[in-house]
Amino acid sequence: MVRKIIHIDEEKCNGCGLCASACHEGAIDIIDGKAKLVRENFCDGFGDCLPNCPTGAITFEEREAPAYDEAAVKESQRRKREEAGANTKPVSRLMQWPCQIKLLPTQAPFYDGAKLLIAADCTAYAYANLHEEFMKGKITLIGCPKLDAIDYSEKLTEIIANNDIRSVTIVRMEVPCCGGLQRAAETALRNSGKFIPWQVVTISRDGRILD
Repeated sequence: MVRKIIHIDEEKCNGCGLCASACHEGAIDIIDGKAKLVRENFCDGFGDCLPNCPTGAITFEEREAPAYDEAAVKESQRRKREEAGANTKPVSRLMQWPCQIKLLPTQAPFYDGAKLLIAADCTAYAYANLHEEFMKGKITLIGCPKLDAIDYSEKLTEIIANNDIRSVTIVRMEVPCCGGLQRAAETALRNSGKFIPWQVVTISRDGRILD
C-alpha cells in the first residue's frame, strides 16, 4: 500500500539517537552511527521523531510500505517491558534533589548538558515503568499546576534559558488539568529563545501511552 512514512537522510544524520528515543513504536534503531527505519510496519506516520532531530534529517514521504501494525507494536512493547522486568532490579533513576518544580533552583550544575523530563506528579503512579523509560538519563522536574495553583512557565523559562539544556520531554496525564503543565513547558520553550528538541507524551488513566 502507498502511505505516509518517514524518510531518514543518512548524510544529515549525526547519530544522536533522539529520534529513536522519541519513537515509542520502536521503528528506528541506531546502526553504525546512523538512524535507520528498520521496522516500516512499526512507523505510524505521525512523525513524533521529527521535532527531535537537530539536523533536519527526517522528513515525510509517500511511498509503497507495509501497513502500520498496531498489534505487533503493542506486542513488541509488552515483550520489552517483560524483559526489562526480568533482567533488572528496579532502581531509582532520579538524578538530582529536589525534583519539585517549585523547589528547584533556576541554575545548578546538574542542568549542564541535561536532558529535562517535565512530568506531572501522577504519571509516576499511572505508568509503572516511568523510571526506566523516561527518567533514566534525565533531570526530572515534577509538578501539578492544579495542586500548586501556580503557572510554572516563568521558572521553566529561566531554567531552559540560563542552562545548557539538550532536550525536553513532557510527560502528562490525559486529564484536562495536566494541560496546564504542557502549556507552561511549551511557553517556556518559546520564551527561552532557544531551539531545543522536545516532545510530549500522554499517559492514560489506565497506564497506557496515548501519543
